[in-house]
Amino acid sequence: MSSSFVQESFAERIGGSSFGKSTKIYKFEKIKRARRAALEANPGGTIIDMGVGEPDDMAFPEVVQALAREAAKWENRTYADNGIAEFKAAVAKYMRELYGVSLDPEKEICHAIGSKSALSLIPACFINPGDSTVMTVPGYPVLGTWTQYLGGKVINMPLTEENSFFPELDKIQSPSSGRIKLLYLNYPNNPTGASASVKSFEKAVQFAHKNNVLIVSDAAYAPLNFKGKPLSILSIDGANEVAVELHSMSKGFNMTGWRLSWVCGNELAVKAFASVKDNADSGQFAAIQKAATAALDAQSRITPEISAKYERRLKSMVETLRKIGFPARAPEGSFYLYVKCPSGTKSGVSFACAEDFSEWLIKEKLISTVPWDDAGAYVRFSATFVARGGEKEEKAILSEFAKRLEGLDFVF
Repeated sequence: MSSSFVQESFAERIGGSSFGKSTKIYKFEKIKRARRAALEANPGGTIIDMGVGEPDDMAFPEVVQALAREAAKWENRTYADNGIAEFKAAVAKYMRELYGVSLDPEKEICHAIGSKSALSLIPACFINPGDSTVMTVPGYPVLGTWTQYLGGKVINMPLTEENSFFPELDKIQSPSSGRIKLLYLNYPNNPTGASASVKSFEKAVQFAHKNNVLIVSDAAYAPLNFKGKPLSILSIDGANEVAVELHSMSKGFNMTGWRLSWVCGNELAVKAFASVKDNADSGQFAAIQKAATAALDAQSRITPEISAKYERRLKSMVETLRKIGFPARAPEGSFYLYVKCPSGTKSGVSFACAEDFSEWLIKEKLISTVPWDDAGAYVRFSATFVARGGEKEEKAILSEFAKRLEGLDFVF
């Protein structure tokens, strides 16, 4: 039998019979190709990688030790299904102590194998063909991608400096058919670094109540907040009736590859998520959940240390960029610096978009970044560059970063 039938069998959601035939290059693949070309043109050169969005340090020693200890226990070998009681209790304690949010660990908390997995499953709980999800752009697209996979529609809301990188909810227009089911928010925000205020979250909760929309608050970067105390949307009056929130062990605990997060908030929504999840996976390894429990119990020491490191790096990056003309401003949270791109240089180089500038930056200066052209031309610098030698190496990298960028005559 010819394998051509496979080509004709692909689902329309991934391109149908045209799947794999497109010559369009995804922007991250363009970055990878530019990176390879830069290294080939500069043998022995070193890339300063400010594009990757993963913590550069390991989990703290006591967390790694807890994993080793728990992995050796016979009782932890089995499926964890929708989570162990010990982890859910630790989450409830963490949410109460850090965010002032009280949750029932049995009914209002469910673990997930990373926030990405959770975002891919939530649409299955709510989206029917024709329903819509409101997504913020630029941003993390997974909830919108799965909405479209299920026959739903995506309404993109641009994040602009003029509106403090928060969506203008009063401008959302319902589609002519179907209804808006989900509203995606992500604060502190990737890639803008903006944090939500109590007032902006209150507006979102009011919008959700008025329009019968469920808020999906992606709080992966919530512990990395440089502007006051970390904020959960669930601390807003009435939010538990219209919102679920996703938290992660990745950003605030250096546990990216461990793949552990949780969904919490509205009891019915969490119950629906748990039901769908039951048919998608069998839970994260119990030993990982128990190690995460140790991390959550030590959050008052672990997270501030991680947050201070990224804030220190970001301040240095802002100072360097401002010296050469960039309108850079320190972010309010996350580990990202979102900066408007130049239109070119006085020497005659021009940049039509952020992708152009990002490719030029890696080819000419061996600095890797991520471009965003969704709501204006911006580039994202990440403070997660690898500096395993501690603060001394960190300073050396940032010094080299400044050296590579000095003397450039950009036009804005």
